[in-house]
Amino acid sequence: MCGTCGCGEDDHITYKKPSEGEKNHTHEHQHGPYAHAHFHHHDDHDHDHPHAHDHDHLNDHDHSHEHIHPHVHTNLESQTIHIQRNILSKNDLQAEQNRGYFDALQIVAFNLVSSPGSGKTSILERTIKEKGTAFNCYVIEGDQQTLNDAKRIEQAGAPVIQINTGNGCHLDALMVNKAIKQLGVLQKSTLFIENVGNLVCPALFDLGETKRVVIISVTEGEDKPAKYPNMFQTAQLCLINKTDLLPYLDFDMNSFLDIAKKVNPQLTFIEMSAKTGQGFEDWYKWIADQH
Repeated sequence: MCGTCGCGEDDHITYKKPSEGEKNHTHEHQHGPYAHAHFHHHDDHDHDHPHAHDHDHLNDHDHSHEHIHPHVHTNLESQTIHIQRNILSKNDLQAEQNRGYFDALQIVAFNLVSSPGSGKTSILERTIKEKGTAFNCYVIEGDQQTLNDAKRIEQAGAPVIQINTGNGCHLDALMVNKAIKQLGVLQKSTLFIENVGNLVCPALFDLGETKRVVIISVTEGEDKPAKYPNMFQTAQLCLINKTDLLPYLDFDMNSFLDIAKKVNPQLTFIEMSAKTGQGFEDWYKWIADQH
């Protein structure tokens, strides 16, 4: 279970490649305090029998002997113990390890974050079709369920792995680390990590990315940066998608930009349309500059 937001309790996290279908995948699950991963070849054994896991790690003790517990009286009011710990410290440590791995192999990693339906996958599809070879693209897809987005990315022409988080509302650094190993990202590559659609929890979790890209569509409303400031404060680039719909909406671009700049004065903006291709040359130039 996530120690920050509580998501993912009794959850199964799976890592799947679309080309392998449902036959081979790894999944993690919880048995009390013991977490581990199993790799299943679904063609190799019969699922009619149950999986038995023995987690009895306790030794048998004979408690027939007498216990004597002395009572010590202390003045509790005179003792103050301060305990402080960053609950994201474990994730942050793994994120730094991911970042070191990326740096060593000259991999530029982008963490794409947004609310559902903003057009993350559509932007990736067009990017891969037009620049997949030039940028040597790899993709990690994050969703609660289905292989839908990973299949779209594979058809566009990039190696991809799907992380299904079950009840989890965000990716974390350990998930990304495990996905990288299975995906086999090569040196001098561009890695796109499409996070779970959510503008709240993904803002808190460093994945070790090179840059964080927040995507918003003009169908969402210009006050999103004020409502979800953490996401916009932690991003370096904002892609404003679906601009081809502006003539049909009441979206106020100037108002959006003013609000976003107040939240994060250092944020860069690119107005674009995954449908028409508007703004994609600016997007490609920005990607190239990160290399």
